Amino acid sequence: MDLDDLRAVLFDMDGTLVDSDAAVERAWHAWAEEYGVDPGAVLTGAHGRPSDPTVREARPDLDDAGVAQAAARQLELQYTDLSDVREVPGARDLLRLLDVLGLPWAIVTSADRLLTEVRLGAAGLPVPDTLVTCEDISEGKPSPEGYRKAAAALGVEPAACLVVEDSEPGLAAGHGAGMRTAALKGLRGDLRLTGLRDLAALLSEWTPPRPPAPGR
Repeated sequence: MDLDDLRAVLFDMDGTLVDSDAAVERAWHAWAEEYGVDPGAVLTGAHGRPSDPTVREARPDLDDAGVAQAAARQLELQYTDLSDVREVPGARDLLRLLDVLGLPWAIVTSADRLLTEVRLGAAGLPVPDTLVTCEDISEGKPSPEGYRKAAAALGVEPAACLVVEDSEPGLAAGHGAGMRTAALKGLRGDLRLTGLRDLAALLSEWTPPRPPAPGR
């Protein structure tokens, strides 16, 4: 895929930059036991989207206030479970490369800001200036709202953005926003990656656009 016209890279966090899969699964298992639902069924639809829709599917008997409370509890279970949270291999080097290239990047995540900051910290990764969390949008992935908001914050047209994701809802959100996608974990995107080092190798040949000639 030609990346010469690329102007920004937008990342999911969990499973894309941060290896937190085990912590996420432990939190959903604990939550499911507290709320009397099947953990396996909950985990089937939990990855890559905010807690609220998963809670609604698992406990359709809850009203809006109950859903909000249950979703907040699910996040609470994750805040201090950081012992095995690590960077996805190649994440730190890729972000450094983007900074060297002067290529803007952002994170669009289904986590809230607190969880995002503690997980990035545990993984030794920086918190970007442009960060869109579940608290910043009205509808989570697969809605394109978060990715559109990140592109607008960076001042970049959607078609010039590359979304890097490891879940079907996230890839759908990127496509819905009119962006190209790079897929991890064997998923199908415009670009299929075996890991973040693949993307770093591609971007190492990227050159910034030339400024327009004077008077044009």
